[in-house]
Amino acid sequence: MKHLRILFLFILVTALPVSAEPRDPYKHFFNETWGDFREELNNARQQGKQGILIFFEMDECPFCHYMKHNVLNQPEVQEYYRKHFLNFAVDIEGDIEIVNLKGKQTKQKDFAFKEYRVRATPVIMLFDLDGKPVHKHIGKTAGVDEFMLIGDFVVNGHYKKMKFTRYKREHGQKK
Repeated sequence: MKHLRILFLFILVTALPVSAEPRDPYKHFFNETWGDFREELNNARQQGKQGILIFFEMDECPFCHYMKHNVLNQPEVQEYYRKHFLNFAVDIEGDIEIVNLKGKQTKQKDFAFKEYRVRATPVIMLFDLDGKPVHKHIGKTAGVDEFMLIGDFVVNGHYKKMKFTRYKREHGQKK
């Protein structure tokens, strides 16, 4: 009887759902890049992705840190976004030379400010496979659920029919 009770407890404990441990977003969310976003668009096409995501950030931004420590570090987020997009971080104050989505060489800070009017961070932009912006989210998300909803909004093409605020409202999330 004692062995049966131990077996029952073992089965009960191993059957409980285990929440996944947070993982480093720079290893598990963001893809490595040499900074040629035109080439990354081609890579996304070849890999069957929906497009690319660019996370505009800066070091001292508390909302960027929130996103990296509460949202982008979650395995479910990492797996979903890696499945559908190539994901890159861009420092809006960076002097590093990159190649923009049109193939022109520029600095990170000019790419952010001059091309996409990024003044505050974070800004999350998703681009289709032609390099056209399809969604721009300014500021941190309310959490994992809203960030996943953004992914679904783009992956399933809802951005072609409505604004994200309407889509979010229709899916039971408040502004």
